[in-house]
Amino acid sequence: MVTQLWWIVQSTLFACSPQFLYGWRNWLLRQFGARIGKDVLVRPSVRITYPWKVSIGDRSWIGDYAELYSLGEIEIGSDAVVSQYAYLCTGSHDHRSVAFDIYAKPIRVEDEAWVASGVLVHPGVTIGRGSVVAARSVVMRDTEPYKIYAGSPAVIRGDRTLREAQA
Repeated sequence: MVTQLWWIVQSTLFACSPQFLYGWRNWLLRQFGARIGKDVLVRPSVRITYPWKVSIGDRSWIGDYAELYSLGEIEIGSDAVVSQYAYLCTGSHDHRSVAFDIYAKPIRVEDEAWVASGVLVHPGVTIGRGSVVAARSVVMRDTEPYKIYAGSPAVIRGDRTLREAQA
């Protein structure tokens, strides 16, 4: 019953809200059990299967048309970005099962990480602190902190080096 109620709310009150109503969408998510930090930006076109299995840290962004397929837990840290059309997929079907049984494994996007546009993150993956996954990549294994990944499957392409903040 709660699942169907969420899907109705998501399709109406959430999806039809104006862009700038981030606080409204965060409130709706919290009403359905999501743990949402301060100053979080979730766009109205984001799709979240089960918000009670999602946590998003302070100052993080979830871009347009991103999908949080939360059959399992999804934890997004602080100052992290999940860009438009990214797909975080915590569940799949067991190809060894005659009935293709469903399984779920958690996904973690650690603090300061960036999952760019159109990235697919497989079940059970951790996106390491500060790592960047380039657009349209497929992440099948955990990423190392402060590395840049690209490709299908995603592999290390370099180091992420941070510059001093502009005054």
